[in-house]
This record gives sequence, structure tokens and C-alpha cells, in this order.
Amino acid sequence: MTAAHTYRQPGTVLTDHHFTVPLDHGRPDGERIELYAREVVATGKNPAELPWLLYLEGGPGFGARRFVGRQAWLERALTEYRVLLLDQRGTGRSTPANRQTLPLRGTPAEQAEYLAHFRADAIVRDAEAIRPALTGGAPWTVLGQSFGGFCATHYLGAAPEGLSAVLITGGLPSLTATPEEVYEAAYPRMEHKSRAHYDRYPMDVERARRIAAHLAAHPVELPGGHPLTPEAFQSLGILLGSGDGSHHLHYLLEEAFVPTPSGPALSDAFLEEIRALLSYAGHPLYALLHESIYAQDPGVPTAWAADRVRARHHRFDAAKTLAGDEPLLFTAENVHPWHFATDPALAPLRETAEALASRTGWPALYDPARLAANEVPVAAAVYHDDLYVDTEHSLRTARAIRGLRTWVTDEYEHDGVRAGGPRVLDRLLALVRDDARP
Repeated sequence: MTAAHTYRQPGTVLTDHHFTVPLDHGRPDGERIELYAREVVATGKNPAELPWLLYLEGGPGFGARRFVGRQAWLERALTEYRVLLLDQRGTGRSTPANRQTLPLRGTPAEQAEYLAHFRADAIVRDAEAIRPALTGGAPWTVLGQSFGGFCATHYLGAAPEGLSAVLITGGLPSLTATPEEVYEAAYPRMEHKSRAHYDRYPMDVERARRIAAHLAAHPVELPGGHPLTPEAFQSLGILLGSGDGSHHLHYLLEEAFVPTPSGPALSDAFLEEIRALLSYAGHPLYALLHESIYAQDPGVPTAWAADRVRARHHRFDAAKTLAGDEPLLFTAENVHPWHFATDPALAPLRETAEALASRTGWPALYDPARLAANEVPVAAAVYHDDLYVDTEHSLRTARAIRGLRTWVTDEYEHDGVRAGGPRVLDRLLALVRDDARP
């Protein structure tokens, strides 16, 4: 750990931490990479008197959220914790992996081999490598949001001695589902969310169809050179997994067209907002590694599971939809090969993505036997209508982890820990501290 810089924001004292860890924890004497984490302590509190809470962000591919002051759940956490916001390897300031840096690794095959070390198992070993330097060896509480919850679930089976408690929000993964099974469960949820949006905003049925038909007939390029196809437009369904996402999508659709001398055209403002929503420039690992976070069978590649499953769900075919009179269905977290042909941030990594999709040898991520014998207090918020993580998969996992207590709610969407902030965290803390916990 290198020397830390300390500075202030409203109501908080922040400290930057830098660490070096092995790229491959199985080869501790090999290449090392740098990790970054930001410590947050409430103004006026003595950090030495506070236990640690490690926050693992959702993703994969997103650095820890850059809070200002005591936003969202931090308000509650800082009343009793010293919080560590870790940029998981490859994200933020932790040896970022993107189209600019990955060519330093060599060929696409060598890049894929490098990225094979960026899943939940490596992230947890990173956490265990840095914990002694921060806590003096004491266990810490882990808060995992979405993919961060996947990491926390792995943590429970791989290194429970490092944990005093685990809090999971919208991130209980299936312990056994294949990537294909994950997406077979996902497409019906996408359809349900699309139809729920149209029930709320029936005028958007025609608006979405009109936009898709326009894109099919008139090739459109987003600012920065990103072709906007009907399929790319459908992926705006990513919005439908957040608390206010349906409303955001509605406002976006209602202002799509403007009159021009050549007839109606998609407005610059509309295209610019879509570019920001659809670009992977800020989180390329999300696209590169998304299917591998579900891979657990060493003999089976992920092989573009979302794309293969989509081909069996014909109601998501934009061309067939436009030829009939059905509403256009939106998609969400599925990554397709065409993303690496259309997105300028991903196009240079197309061969790397293909190498990852064809890769075998992925080890299992979860240890059902150790989880069944778990002794770490665990609480999980399971969102009843979660777009991104299948509720039935989560509840099955909850039953498989000894002592895990769930809060199943339809009050929040997948981003509940952000939208609900202090209340969500308070509820989970109450569950792990309940003396009635089995």
C-alpha cells in the first residue's frame, strides 16, 4: 500500500489508497497490477474507532460510484462505518482495461487471457489481499450491489473468515445456472417490463414503432460514429430496470422527431442522449465480460448466449414486429456480437470479445457446500420485479445459503440501494443483527 492522500468534501473526509496485487493470484510472484480505493469517513469521527465496510459496485465494468459528500446509502453507513469504495480491477483507477490500454497486452488472444483474471473470484482475492493492511486483519462488512452481490456471494464461499457480515442488494446470483439458462429467464422479464411500460404510457407503442421503422428505412449515425439500428434502439430497455427508468424512456420517446426541410428526422438532442445511454466507452468490461460472470462449466464456452437465446424469442425480432402490429419489445443487459461492430469503443476489441466468447476453462464461482454451512450473518434485498437479476434464481440461492435473511420487496427496482439509500441499508443491517436469525 502506497502513501495516501486525504482531503475533504461536505460532511466527509476522503482518503485515497493504492495497492498492488498479483494479476493472477495463483501466481503471487508473477505480474502485479494496481488497485485504487477511496476511504470515506464522516467528519468529526475517529476512523480508528470505526469498523470497515467494503462496497462492491454493480457491473461488471463499473468503478465505485463517485459520491459527493454523504449521498444515498453513505448517509446511513457513515454513522457507524469507515467505508471503502473499491474500484474493482480493470475499472476506474484500478488498472483500467479498455480499447486504449488492452493493446498493451498484445494480440486479441493475449488480451482475452489477461481479462480471464477479472471475474468475481479475482476481485474477492483482491479484497482479501488488501484487507489486512487496512483492518489489521479484522474481518469487515461487505455491501454488494448487483454484480457486487455476485462477488459477495463468492466471498462467502471462498473466504468467509474475512467477513463480519454481508449485505446484498439486487445481487443474489444463481449458484448453478448456465449463461444460456440465465438469458432464457431474462427474455420473459424483458417482455414483461416492455409491456408494463406500454401499459403506463400507451402512446409510446406507436412512438417506438415509428422510431424503429424510421431507423430501418433511413440509416442513422449517433454522434461519434455509432450506427443506430432498430436493435440498438431496442436496447434502451436497459432503462426499465431502474426506479424512474420507464419515465425517462417515455420523455425520450416523446421528443424523438423534429420537422426538417426533408421531412421528420430524429433530433440531435434525441440522438445525443441515446449515444450517452448506449455507449460502452465508460464501461467496456461490461460488454467484454458480461456473459463470463455466469460461466462455471470448464468445458463449455459462453458462445454469445444472449444472442443465441434471443434467436429463439421471435417477439424480439424488430423486422418481424414492424411487419405486423405488435408493440416493439425492448431488451436490456444482453450483449451481442453486433455491439462490437457498431460501438466505436468496442470495435477495436471485437476479436478479443470473440476469443472470450469461445474460451473454455472457466472455473466454478460458488461453493454450495460451504454456503450451506455458512456462519456469516447475511441479508439480501431481493426486488420482486427485478429486470436484471432473476427473482426465482435469487430466492433459490437464498434458501441454499445457511442463515441468509431476505427482504423481498416491490417498493424498489434494481437500483434500490441508490434510490432507497439509507432506508435500504438500515433494513439490511437490522436483518443481520436480528437475534432471531437462524
